Amino acid sequence: MTKLYTPEILSLAVSLAGYPRLSAPDASAEVRSRTCGGTLTLDLALDAEDRVEALGLAVSACAIGQAAAAVFAQAAQGRTAEDMLASLKEIEAWLADENAQLPDWPGFAVLEPARAFPGRHGAILLPWRAATDALCKAAQPR
Repeated sequence: MTKLYTPEILSLAVSLAGYPRLSAPDASAEVRSRTCGGTLTLDLALDAEDRVEALGLAVSACAIGQAAAAVFAQAAQGRTAEDMLASLKEIEAWLADENAQLPDWPGFAVLEPARAFPGRHGAILLPWRAATDALCKAAQPR
C-alpha cells in the first residue's frame, strides 16, 4: 500500500506559514473541494503583465491539500492565467489517467503518493483552481 503522509508531505504542509494572506491583493479566490471539504483562499499581487508577483494563502485542508498549496506557492511567481489553466488541465489529466505523465510543475512529484487516493484529488487541485479563478477574474474588464 502506498504511504500517503510522507515526511516530505508533512514538511510541506507546515511551510504554509511563509505565505500569509495579502493585505491589498489584486485578485482573490476561494475554492472548496467537493471530495474532502477542504477550502483554500488565495490572494494574488500581479505585475504589469498580469503575472503572479506575490501570493498569500489561507488553507483549511488535509495535509495533502496543504502540501499541494505549498508546492503551488513555491513555483507560482511569474505565471499567467493561461499558465495556471494549462497546469490545472495537466494535473486533472494526471489524476484521471494512471498512465499520464507527472505534471510539469516544480516539486509536484512529492504529491504522487496521493494519486492512489481519489478522495484526496480535490485537495490537490485546490490551489490551481483558485489561481485560475482569481487570474481570470482579474483579467476581466472593470
